[in-house]
Amino acid sequence: MIATIQPGGLNGAILAPASKSSMQRACAAALLRAGKTTIHHPGHSNDDKAALGVIRDLGAKVEILADGSLLVESAGIIKGVAEVNCGESGLGLRMFAPIISLSDQTIRVVGEGSLLKRPMDFFDEIFPQLGIRVVSNGGKLPLEIQGPLQPRDIEIDGSLSSQFLTGLLFAFAAAGAPGVSIRVRDLKSKPYIDLTLQVMKHFGWDVENREYVEFRFSGERRTGDPEYTVEGDWSGGAFLLVAGAIAGPIVVKGLDTSSTQADKEIVKAICDAGAVFEDREEGFIVGPAALRSFQFDATDCPDLFPPLVALAAYCSGVTEIRGVSRLAHKESDRGLTLQEEFGKMGVRIELDGDVMRVHGSRTLNGVTVHSRHDHRIAMACAVAALKASGPVTIEEAEAINKSYPDFYVHIQALGARVAVDGKPPGENVNIQ
Repeated sequence: MIATIQPGGLNGAILAPASKSSMQRACAAALLRAGKTTIHHPGHSNDDKAALGVIRDLGAKVEILADGSLLVESAGIIKGVAEVNCGESGLGLRMFAPIISLSDQTIRVVGEGSLLKRPMDFFDEIFPQLGIRVVSNGGKLPLEIQGPLQPRDIEIDGSLSSQFLTGLLFAFAAAGAPGVSIRVRDLKSKPYIDLTLQVMKHFGWDVENREYVEFRFSGERRTGDPEYTVEGDWSGGAFLLVAGAIAGPIVVKGLDTSSTQADKEIVKAICDAGAVFEDREEGFIVGPAALRSFQFDATDCPDLFPPLVALAAYCSGVTEIRGVSRLAHKESDRGLTLQEEFGKMGVRIELDGDVMRVHGSRTLNGVTVHSRHDHRIAMACAVAALKASGPVTIEEAEAINKSYPDFYVHIQALGARVAVDGKPPGENVNIQ
């Protein structure tokens, strides 16, 4: 799919999408919780659909209610499961693999797209310590897993991704694990573990967090709330907020500053850049001003790199963003991808070890760029296009479906002139 964004201003109000981080964790909890669970404000990104597909494969029944909520009925992992497909979701694979290992059956785990290339050596190292038989394809998919998981005191490396720990936390809690602990070295993206623990507590599991270096299980289980409301997504909302800072003013609704989501830190960057930002009852009001360079540490929120680069591209001076080492194993090698695709638009980006330096420019070129099959690259290029010198065409633009399938429709609703596969700007476009 090809999307073309014409330069222009934005105005109006928009509701942020549902958080796929929150949604996927709710799916895992609903599978492990015996009985019925209602999930309100569910997401419908490709990653969300993949998570629903996994819990269906494992035996859960999912019904769409009249108000759009989901009713999940589960008795845990059923017998007779042969294979599950995690789609292209890194969180889905890393979270559900330990959950799948609760079963004593041999279950094959497969995926699609970029997920086939992402390293999963973690499971080869850790699963045998927990009594789990695992066969991988040289540390990559497909995986063959046979449990049941036997919770034991272990130590893991948390530097590659916190998502592995999320899966173990769910699986250990569901298995009981009284007095057992998981020790973690060099944990990254701590706010995502806060979100995991928050969802687990909502569903009745309490885990003691000892300064993010040890997580201890009581083995007890409370009766959790059978209803859960998916949060607004700060990851997708970050692109809307940056779009407002570049081409607004707009109002973004549905984001909660008390959320544990790491990407709420985008507010700090927008304010440090000098954009207009107000937190009002109706939502966040964000608009353009004389934008200036800023410094930002994205080590714990690496998904913010693409919207941060779009913002920094319009800031005077040189913006420094730390945490580049967290970008190598995303849907693309995002450090290099951002450098190359924004380079086409005339933005100079330097990569210096763990630091990215973005040289701001008053005018970006209207050119053709490529998403590299990475949803966040596609959205970053679209946002940057709003004030370019001419139209920006994005190849493989359907990459957004992974996390924010309504993105082009939403910015169009705010006044952006968007053409998808040649359809004229202003026409309702169907990107599903």
